[in-house]
Amino acid sequence: MTDDALRTPPWFAPSDARAWRCDPAPGEVRDFHASLPGYVPTPLTEIPALAAELKVGRVFAKDESQRLGLPAFKALGASWAAHRILAERAAKDPTAGPVTLVTATDGNHGRAVARTARLLGQRAHVFVPHGVHPEAVAAIAAERAEVTEVAGPYDDAVRAAAEAAEAADTVLIQDTAWPGYEEIPGWIVEGYSTLCAEIDEQLAAAGAGGGPDIVCVPAGVGSLAQAVVTHYRSRPPGRAAALLCVEPEAAACVLESLRRGELTSVDTGETTMAGLNCGTPSSIAWPFLRNGLDGAVAVSDAAGARAAADLAAAGVSSGPCGAAALAGLRAALTGADADAHRAALGLDATSVVVLLSTEGTAANPQ
Repeated sequence: MTDDALRTPPWFAPSDARAWRCDPAPGEVRDFHASLPGYVPTPLTEIPALAAELKVGRVFAKDESQRLGLPAFKALGASWAAHRILAERAAKDPTAGPVTLVTATDGNHGRAVARTARLLGQRAHVFVPHGVHPEAVAAIAAERAEVTEVAGPYDDAVRAAAEAAEAADTVLIQDTAWPGYEEIPGWIVEGYSTLCAEIDEQLAAAGAGGGPDIVCVPAGVGSLAQAVVTHYRSRPPGRAAALLCVEPEAAACVLESLRRGELTSVDTGETTMAGLNCGTPSSIAWPFLRNGLDGAVAVSDAAGARAAADLAAAGVSSGPCGAAALAGLRAALTGADADAHRAALGLDATSVVVLLSTEGTAANPQ
């Protein structure tokens, strides 16, 4: 038995989340992605061994290790936001020249922005914080982006990118929002809705057309979690999925915000889950996370490594961030207080589980 199994994981379970409702994402997002060269839905892989271990009915992993030529889901948000940015720019000035897309990243988002800019004939300038692996930095530079390394944590890189984007012919394309900067992060969140639409279709094809009983989503600033909440909380009243957010213990800003009942920043530490090493939730994500999540849990790097190995054994290539979804659900359902956690999430031996494995092993090398 591991040390993690002997303790209660950092955990918070809001109440009445499944009764909360919001508006859906625009339907045209999926059509846009389907029109892109190389678009195919990513696999939804069933893993019976995990269902037996977790004492649920069926477990599926959404494998985002190959998404539009990149090893993570981030291309969905970056491509849709860039499309909206360039369309509005052309509408205002049809003669406008190339623009520089500026962003900060722990790896995957920046590479997606850089790839999108290159394919669209634009420029990219990407700021990376301390701790991002050199291979991840090199992958961004290989997309012909200018890369600036920042000595501080992710939040410092975001501030540096925002300052750089004040120059002429530049646009900040950031996947976190703050007061006064909300439209473009909202477009990025809309882009992630394609992933959820694919899950609906794939579960139906697998004989689970009633939808999942729980979706487990890794969270950095919370933008993907916002997209997941939007998708599942915009459905008519009836059977509602439980939604579980998972973070590294070194950067559990969503969990701490839920505990305090207000958007809260935390000091981050070192973690192998580099893409989740964020200290402040996105301001536009926060209302969705506060109202729509059924639970939040923080996990250790060791738990994430074990989960990544188990997913690999099942044929799912998952980096530390992607494996966090399994690590979080495992901590909740097999550690101390497991019965209480299971009851809070409404799970039983027939439940259908979806784990969002958001990156492949090549996304953020460790």
